[in-house]
Amino acid sequence: MAAPPFYDVLIVGAGHGGAQAAIALRQLGFEGTVAIAGAEPDPPYERPPLSKDYLAGEKEYQRLLIRPPAFWTERGVALLPGRTVTAVDAGARLVACADGSELAYGKLIWAAGGIARRLPGGGHVIRSRADVDRLLAELPGARRVAITGGGYIGLEAAAVLNMLGKDVVLLEALDRVLARVAGEPLSRFFEAEHRARGVEIRLNAAGEAVAADLAIVAIGIDPAAGPLLAAGAAGGNGVDVDEHCRTSLAGIYAVGDCAAHVNRFAGGTRIRLESVQNAHDQATAAAKDIVGRPEPYDAIPWFWSNQYDLRLQTVGLLHGHDDLVVRGDPARRSFSIVYLREGRVVALDCVNAVKDYVQGRKLILDGRVLDKARLADASLPLKELG
Repeated sequence: MAAPPFYDVLIVGAGHGGAQAAIALRQLGFEGTVAIAGAEPDPPYERPPLSKDYLAGEKEYQRLLIRPPAFWTERGVALLPGRTVTAVDAGARLVACADGSELAYGKLIWAAGGIARRLPGGGHVIRSRADVDRLLAELPGARRVAITGGGYIGLEAAAVLNMLGKDVVLLEALDRVLARVAGEPLSRFFEAEHRARGVEIRLNAAGEAVAADLAIVAIGIDPAAGPLLAAGAAGGNGVDVDEHCRTSLAGIYAVGDCAAHVNRFAGGTRIRLESVQNAHDQATAAAKDIVGRPEPYDAIPWFWSNQYDLRLQTVGLLHGHDDLVVRGDPARRSFSIVYLREGRVVALDCVNAVKDYVQGRKLILDGRVLDKARLADASLPLKELG
């Protein structure tokens, strides 16, 4: 029996983290063999547009690609599409795939992301291009769409479908949308914006049934870390990594949605971050460690969401905040929410307020106690408060 193909660095997962790991390795001068094994048939593509521009029909598939197909060939990165890794043998440095094939590696970067949670009754999810393509195929025959989940994906999909002329009802089990990721002022603002456009939002709606032609489930993801945990990697909610994205298994790194790391912007707690920024920066940290130029991952988190003509930009993490300040008037649809912990700025949610987003980053990094009245004065640029 022939030996399985060997790669000096095997990357499992063809999302943002997997793509950036390969790109960074080559940029750093790594000359060994590199392969990206992805479960989907596509080369690496952007995920955020799936619930926004791609669902709306405003961005075609080719524009989703992180790099043109020729890029990977020119950089000597082997793309192995349609490979779902089901098991890892850390001792033998082998992975087994669902199609029966095996791959051997020198170093392994696990960038498998997450798996969309589903409900027993079925419904569409928005996690891959194929997911959205299936949804779009059914959309012309649907007048009323039910969305379960009031997080960013659910709200973004609600905005797009509303603009496409669908009757949308959104069900949220908690008492407000965005309850896990934002303060109440932002939740109430987005609830009002959606309702003003005709979206029906039902809160405290756990187990509630509604009549609809099409259902979308947007209740988050579970980290795709099963094979690593089964192989003995430390973890639970994802796989645990250190500041260089190394797992407890020799030669194996993990990055992105499935990697649980200690984050100083979360008060030093171990968390998973589901964002392009985190996947990108962790992938770079792993690549630097592999080429012998280690640099700890310590990037300030940031996120964004587009709904209607509203652009929400978030910087920092509100974990453990004990106070907040609203800058500006939400009724004018341009404002910021500043989150504080012991008087220090830890995060900002900025709606159509780019200057606050850009200038607020420094306030988080400075960690100084600031006057709340001055913070609330939208006429004062944040850069003058530091």
